[in-house]
Amino acid sequence: MKGRVILLDRIGDRAAAALMVDGRLADVLIDPAGDLALPGAIYRAVADRPLPGQGGITLSMGAHKGYLRQAKGITPGERLLVQVSSTAEPGKAAPVSPRLLFKSRYAIVTPGAPGINISRQIRDEAERDRLLEIAHEAMAGAPEDHGLILRSAAEEVEAETLAADISAMRELAEAVLADTDGPPECLVDAPDAHEQAWRDWAVPDPDEVIETPGCFEIHGVIDAIEEMLGPYAALSGGAYAYIEPTHALVAVDVNTGPDTSLAAGLKANLALARALPRLLRVKGLAGQITLDLAPMPKKDRRVLEDALRRSFREDGAEVVLAGWTPLGCFELQKKRDRLPLAQLYP
Repeated sequence: MKGRVILLDRIGDRAAAALMVDGRLADVLIDPAGDLALPGAIYRAVADRPLPGQGGITLSMGAHKGYLRQAKGITPGERLLVQVSSTAEPGKAAPVSPRLLFKSRYAIVTPGAPGINISRQIRDEAERDRLLEIAHEAMAGAPEDHGLILRSAAEEVEAETLAADISAMRELAEAVLADTDGPPECLVDAPDAHEQAWRDWAVPDPDEVIETPGCFEIHGVIDAIEEMLGPYAALSGGAYAYIEPTHALVAVDVNTGPDTSLAAGLKANLALARALPRLLRVKGLAGQITLDLAPMPKKDRRVLEDALRRSFREDGAEVVLAGWTPLGCFELQKKRDRLPLAQLYP
């Protein structure tokens, strides 16, 4: 299977989507079983119990509990609108934010953050001017504090299509912000796997979209998912890694394989740096991640740091590179933006 192919299928009664690039699984989305508070969902919430030692407050969100980290000025019983910002570990409240984002395929409406901005990936000045003109017309009459971000997928999209997309998000934002009265409940559901694939895998344009029932099995997606459930990950040049989540952190052990050259350790570690964003994304792993790297000279550490930084920047993941431990491991922190694959499949 050559090129960039999106496959839309179901696993049981749950929507699922896979992105294959030249026959390799680049990403997979599977709806969870049961009712969970997932990133992107917007709730009308009621402030519940302050947590003075942590500076936050728990929120009642109907069927779910939320946790707001920055709770200064919020009193118990106060109503507010919040959006789930990341996934929660089982039994814990979902992290939420009062800064709402209304995200579509081409645009993001940002209440409380005025201004119109265009993705830096769109570099053609004439195209940027065209998009600004469309955006200003579509946002005319919106509340003054509503901002707009045009995503890279908006490049060269027909004016009518783009304006309709912006207007839909703007109208949704205005309706939600006006709906503050009433009991705690979900006002906007998180996107399902098919909607999220349509929204977030638009750039670059896929070479093919396959929606045939059973396409996961036919095109090898099931085999690729099951391979990802194991800890072993093959890397380029014969190197390999074991990626194993624990309750406290995700441990990554890098091995050089058959290579016995003097530069074997650096080559294996650079191979991991290139592959790690995809491996963590597909496996759905995040939080504190500790890399037990193959032996290499200390003088090469900067080379590896640069490779990791570049790899995660190209991937778009929200990551903090924490640095080296006294024992020579490298630590990083990745935002929990999805559930682990092991919790979703089968």
